[in-house]
Amino acid sequence: MSKYFLFVFLLIGQVSVSAQTEVEERTQNQIEFNENVNKWLSFSVPFISVNKLETEQEEYIILDSREEEEYEVGHIAGAQCVGYDDFDVNRLKGISKDAKIAVYCSIGYRSEKVTEKLIKAGYVNAVNVYGSIFQWVNDGKPIYNSNGEETNKVHTFNRKWSKWVITENVEKTW
Repeated sequence: MSKYFLFVFLLIGQVSVSAQTEVEERTQNQIEFNENVNKWLSFSVPFISVNKLETEQEEYIILDSREEEEYEVGHIAGAQCVGYDDFDVNRLKGISKDAKIAVYCSIGYRSEKVTEKLIKAGYVNAVNVYGSIFQWVNDGKPIYNSNGEETNKVHTFNRKWSKWVITENVEKTW
């Protein structure tokens, strides 16, 4: 009987060490991701976290400021693709200047620039999603393809940027 308990104790210890290592690696990856995001951003607009956006998703008009090809592979439910290279604030005609608008892209750079344009145009509740879709999928939140089906694919802009999608169950494409 004591050999059994010793075996179980050792097994639990191994699982515990393995889980701790996994948590430490994930934490380090998140720190590196945040450092990368922070290098690209000027913090010129208000931000919202992906967790807060998920909780309050029904309150926001969600804009995807990536290109159509990126959007079609995988996007946040209900998001409207507005692009970046050809973004035009006039596409939002009819949307109240008081509406809550959350803008995202891959990590937040392009969405920050689009959010700047929205604020300049008078949209007083426009925010940038910190970490954008990369943080969204890294946190295990669902994304949808152009057919409205849940997918595990995300467009990572290019091979270099794909390293910032740090969750293993996501298929990266560029």
